[in-house]
Amino acid sequence: QLQGSGGGLVQAGGSLRLSCAASGSIASINVMGWYQQAPGKQRELVAAVASGGRRTYLDSVKGRFTISRDNAKNTVNLQMSSLKPEDTAVYYCSGWGTDAEGEYEYWGQGTQVTVSS
Repeated sequence: QLQGSGGGLVQAGGSLRLSCAASGSIASINVMGWYQQAPGKQRELVAAVASGGRRTYLDSVKGRFTISRDNAKNTVNLQMSSLKPEDTAVYYCSGWGTDAEGEYEYWGQGTQVTVSS
C-alpha cells in the first residue's frame, strides 16, 4: 500500500516536496514513480526511478523536479521546484514491475498540487 502526501497550494516559482510512504518494502519493486493528472487530461508519468537508480523525467519537468528513492525507509519523494501553473494536477505515487507471478502495479491516493500565477 502506498500513501502519498505533501501537496498543497503554492505560488508560481515556489517549491513543494511530495512524499510516498509504502507499508511494505519497496526494495523489490522494479520502478517507483509519480504521475500527474490535470483536470480533463489523462494521467501522465512525471518521473520514475528504477531499482538500479536510473531516473526518467517528463520533458516539461526536467531540471525542475527530482525524484528520489530510499529503499531503507520505503519512501519515494518528488522534489518540485520552479513550479508553474501548468504543474497543477493531482499527483499519484505508483510502483510497478514484473516478478515470478507476473506484472504488478500499486497506486497511492492522489495528492493535489495547485500552483497559482
